[in-house]
Amino acid sequence: MRVARRPEELEHRDRAVAIGTFDGVHLGHRRVLEAVVAAGLTATVVTFDPHPRLALGYGVELLTTLERRLELLEGAGIEDSLVVEFDLEVARLSPEAFVEAVLRPIGSVVIAAGSNFRFGQSRSGDLTLLGRLGFDVRTVPIAEGVSSSRIRELLRAGEIERAAKLLGRAPEVEGTVVAGDARGGTLGFPTANLRPDPMLLVPAFGIYAGAARGTRAAISIGTNPHYGGEERRIEAFLLDFEGDLYGRRLVLELWRRLRDERAFESEDELVAQIARDVEETRAAEPPV
Repeated sequence: MRVARRPEELEHRDRAVAIGTFDGVHLGHRRVLEAVVAAGLTATVVTFDPHPRLALGYGVELLTTLERRLELLEGAGIEDSLVVEFDLEVARLSPEAFVEAVLRPIGSVVIAAGSNFRFGQSRSGDLTLLGRLGFDVRTVPIAEGVSSSRIRELLRAGEIERAAKLLGRAPEVEGTVVAGDARGGTLGFPTANLRPDPMLLVPAFGIYAGAARGTRAAISIGTNPHYGGEERRIEAFLLDFEGDLYGRRLVLELWRRLRDERAFESEDELVAQIARDVEETRAAEPPV
């Protein structure tokens, strides 16, 4: 997939375009992407970075980094992505000005979006306006109950499987592997310690079954209460994996929340519980 930062970096050609932030690339987003691909033109996404809410000074915990979002868009069949830097200047563009600055220069012919799609200054533009401006507008049925906001709520509550149904895939935590306490290795379960992007949402504390790098992973999100920890840690024991992951990007899939984290009467009891967590992880199935 070609990724451009300015319209002039993309060849002017007939394109079917989806516009939006696409945080999480959930089932609702995928309906729009499918309509773009089905149009038979160059399937293109116009997306924004940073998230418009962040650029306007509001808080939002992201479901995906830009890098992961682009990977998911490519996996959905998108051929080109234009990443527009969202700032106050872009926010103040009228819908008509946005069309002339972004959509026409890349050759947009078809625009696909949900019926509630809005764009431009104060969200004043809609699909009706795009139709009047000469685009072939494809209105995509809304996926009821599916939104990035709802998925965030479910993940904060640890409702992994319910979130997965709205995403159409396993929820993920992404970050860089950094040095930890090396305590897991002494217990027989060496872990990769993840430092996530500070803008990303991290699900509820607990122990999870999941996967990473093509192998199953038992994942801990929390403060290691058995050792009196206070700082949040994300640690993953990759089953049947050998190798050095320090400094590498790692995407953890969360399949199922196994239990709360807690302190134990002894280290032997902790090790026995970790062994049970690992066995549950071996038996776990992806949520969708």
